[in-house]
Amino acid sequence: MVFPLRLFCAVAIAGFIFVDGAGVKIPSTLDGPFEPVTVPFDQSLRGNAVDLPDSDPRVKRRVKGFEPEQISISLSAHYHSVWISWITGESQIGYNIKPLDPKTVASVVRYGMIRQPLTHEATGYSLVYNQLYPFEGLQNYTSGIIHHVRLTGLNPNTLYYYRCGDPSRQAWSKVGSFKTMPVSGPRNYPDRIAVVGDLGLTYNTTTTISHLISNKPDLVLLVGDVTYANLYLTNGTGSDCYSCSFPQSPIHETYQPRWDYWGRFMQNLVSKVPIMVVEGNHEIEEQARGQTFAAYSSRFAFPSEESGSSSTFYYSFDAGGIHFVMLGAYIAYNKSENQYKWLERDLANVDRSKTPWLVATWHPPWYSSYKAHYREAECMRVAMEELLYSYGVDIVFNGHVHAYERSNRVYNYTLDPCGPVYITVGDGGNREKMAVEHADDPGHCPEPSTTPDEYMGGFCATNFTSGPAAGKFCWDQQPEYSALRESSFGHGILEVKNETWALWTWYRNQDSYGKVGDQIYIVRQPNKCPVHQQRTARWFAAS
Repeated sequence: MVFPLRLFCAVAIAGFIFVDGAGVKIPSTLDGPFEPVTVPFDQSLRGNAVDLPDSDPRVKRRVKGFEPEQISISLSAHYHSVWISWITGESQIGYNIKPLDPKTVASVVRYGMIRQPLTHEATGYSLVYNQLYPFEGLQNYTSGIIHHVRLTGLNPNTLYYYRCGDPSRQAWSKVGSFKTMPVSGPRNYPDRIAVVGDLGLTYNTTTTISHLISNKPDLVLLVGDVTYANLYLTNGTGSDCYSCSFPQSPIHETYQPRWDYWGRFMQNLVSKVPIMVVEGNHEIEEQARGQTFAAYSSRFAFPSEESGSSSTFYYSFDAGGIHFVMLGAYIAYNKSENQYKWLERDLANVDRSKTPWLVATWHPPWYSSYKAHYREAECMRVAMEELLYSYGVDIVFNGHVHAYERSNRVYNYTLDPCGPVYITVGDGGNREKMAVEHADDPGHCPEPSTTPDEYMGGFCATNFTSGPAAGKFCWDQQPEYSALRESSFGHGILEVKNETWALWTWYRNQDSYGKVGDQIYIVRQPNKCPVHQQRTARWFAAS
């Protein structure tokens, strides 16, 4: 049931929000902190993480010549601009590859508010990337021509029609459509934002995306680990485990055609609904001369320049009254580094009267109680947590751990009513299967020396010095910061209702459409939790 605004506000003030007329109460963070809950793992879910084969019709190339394929939309920093991306021409993999020339195919988008005629036209740029290996027996890859075109001057909350291609070749896509974001303001929000992580391209992925589409999102956040192409050798042989795959190979190989498969499979969704992506560890994909992240940085368009960033690894954007900050865990983040300095500037420029909600996203979680990747991102937490807390970040989304976990409000491992709610959704459906062991289970606490990630800059996780786990590396029971954890594939939907209330819902793949796995209202309390600028203003007034 959808409540009228007056009824919603009245009920919200009283603290009672009902799902329907049956009177089922949805809890809110005002009711917390909650006692930790662990949902028992269903063993029948372990056997389904099988990749779609290259023979599956959903991943085959269906266009001819230089017709566009793998079409996707991403947002710019503000409502009046979006990016349209696509690929033309065929990729190549082998020992004697010859890259296509991007200059031979134009990058043109025609668009308008009616299907015909499309009265506006924009041009962009194109590129080709390679994945090269200086080792005998390893096959090299070169992509098709990747096009990125930015549309500007758009109206807010408006349906636009578009087609992309090269008019000189008569190589056009079919007419598609997308809807722009609302203008930034405390009462303007996209209806539904889907959040998913660690997708891959398995049969579980297809269920996740099918359920996600049924929820009709206006925006998709993908919190890292896109295709898992690096679970394959260059000859297409696959493995179920990143850390144990192909130890005899001279370099960690990757099978780049899996990116093309993923782009084709996802086109039905992301050619209509904008997708915003942040990098995960499976996007590193090291190649010749130490180059990394070539596919990730080439295939997606990012509002980096528009948001003042010089990197594809961190950027920000607005979606109505929400300001999203996308951070990179696999690039330097200390206070002396460019990312941290950019983050300081970005947060200082956020106007909470226009974008009351502040949401941050990066791949590896700071607050996870699973054994997998336990406290792996501690160096990033030590470097950045205080800054994010001081500016009043409301929600943090992460992936990496292949399970679901929602936290109580927390800061520096201590329950704090002004801390963010951390939500791990690394359960999109990837081939590596679910994380099921918890660090607090007897005998499952990792050896501290095994916890840091080689890409995160060092070892920062030590025994706790205070609190219930003082003197230990792991808690003896589910940590008090962990409100709910469950090992199931799924996705989440964020629905911001007004400047202080947002509904978070997590859906499990094994459930029927519409059934809820976890649901809570996340409530901001700006009067109790003033942000950095307000504190600074009071300090100057007092002095």
